Amino acid sequence: MATGASYRVPFRRRREGKTDYKARRALLLSGKPRLVVRGTLKNMITQITVAKPQGEEVLVSACSRELIKAYGWKAPRGNVPAAYLTGLLCGLKGKAKGIKEAVLDIGLHSPSKGTRVFAALKGVVDAGVNVPHSEEKLPDEKRIEGTHIAQRAKISASNPEEYQRMFSSYLEQKMPPESLPEHFTEVRENIVSAFKGGGKSVDV
Repeated sequence: MATGASYRVPFRRRREGKTDYKARRALLLSGKPRLVVRGTLKNMITQITVAKPQGEEVLVSACSRELIKAYGWKAPRGNVPAAYLTGLLCGLKGKAKGIKEAVLDIGLHSPSKGTRVFAALKGVVDAGVNVPHSEEKLPDEKRIEGTHIAQRAKISASNPEEYQRMFSSYLEQKMPPESLPEHFTEVRENIVSAFKGGGKSVDV
């Protein structure tokens, strides 16, 4: 550990690997709402927040758990298609509240091309919220739809043991992984329809 008269102990959340204060300061100085994207192994969470003197205020949020409860999603909640749908839901909620723009906050996630973070960003952008980004970071449409998962399932089908091991979470929900792109399209239409022409309200 560094020592010396000029050494300063980093803030606790920096030491714990939770907050990059330099990046956070730059985002706050933009004066725009932040699109906060976080992921766990099983879920994706997206929020649009603004900084207030008393603390962070969440304007809208969406969690991949909502996809199951309200829109019929049967596949795992932590994959790329689920990340996109969660972002789409968050973006549509934001548009319904008059939010037109935001800046992306991915925390300490590595900004690797095509990851879940950028799938969620793509969903928010497709909902109509302007978020500055590089197009090359976004996953392609086939990956967003889960085509890569469906293709892998078709290859593994000839090996029942491998197939069961890799896709048990799909099979438990009676969701054939080969049909993921079609299922994705159906759920995306359900989400978009909910916000068209005074469709059903969605709790923020």
